[in-house]
Amino acid sequence: MRASWLLIPLLGWGVACSDPDDRATLRVFATSSLTAAFEEMAHTFEESNPDVDVVLNVAASSTLAAQIRDGAPVDVFASADWANVDKVIDRVIGEPSAFATNRLQIITEAGNPLGIETLNDLADPSVLFVTCDDDVPIGAYTAELLAKAGVELSPVSLEENVKGIVAKVTTGEADAGIVFVTDVLAAGSTATGVDIPDDLNVTASYPIARLSNDDEAEAFVRFVTSSDGRAILEQFGFGEA
Repeated sequence: MRASWLLIPLLGWGVACSDPDDRATLRVFATSSLTAAFEEMAHTFEESNPDVDVVLNVAASSTLAAQIRDGAPVDVFASADWANVDKVIDRVIGEPSAFATNRLQIITEAGNPLGIETLNDLADPSVLFVTCDDDVPIGAYTAELLAKAGVELSPVSLEENVKGIVAKVTTGEADAGIVFVTDVLAAGSTATGVDIPDDLNVTASYPIARLSNDDEAEAFVRFVTSSDGRAILEQFGFGEA
């Protein structure tokens, strides 16, 4: 199916193959906050394209960008920020496009046992706060948020990605962190989210980029940015780009 003459683009975001035994692998690198949404995306896309296997590689956007710069084979890259797409722009085909937005929220263990209500509460020395380095999107967005609020925090650890923050907090190894709203939703009953005022909050823009000329990659990007893709993203709490 890799040979272009075997592919016949259909209306919408499907692709068709002339030989049902000739399967294609579509390698999608997605930032960790997209895990659940893109698992659903992959399932839905494969149902409409039974000759395509979608292989997801999920990690921090900065980790994925480093892998791409090191030559990792990839067809589509979905990042939680533009900075990490810019790092691999020499491999991008066409123009990246924003497909979703997200907002930040304080995350605590279920029930918010310390009664954290504001960003200032995180500055209490007894509160074990975790975040990520600022090369990871959630770390950069958190730094921007705290600068706007005039709050200085000393994290007890720097996690690899936003899922690491969630894990530390929900298992009781840390008291609080700042994550995306979608991560609190995904954590379900194991976490409690504390809202951040709109005038302080930060909107995260998620871009998607195609890194191969294969028709499957183009079709997947078209799907993610379609009304069907939008519906899946909304289901997992993402905002419209």
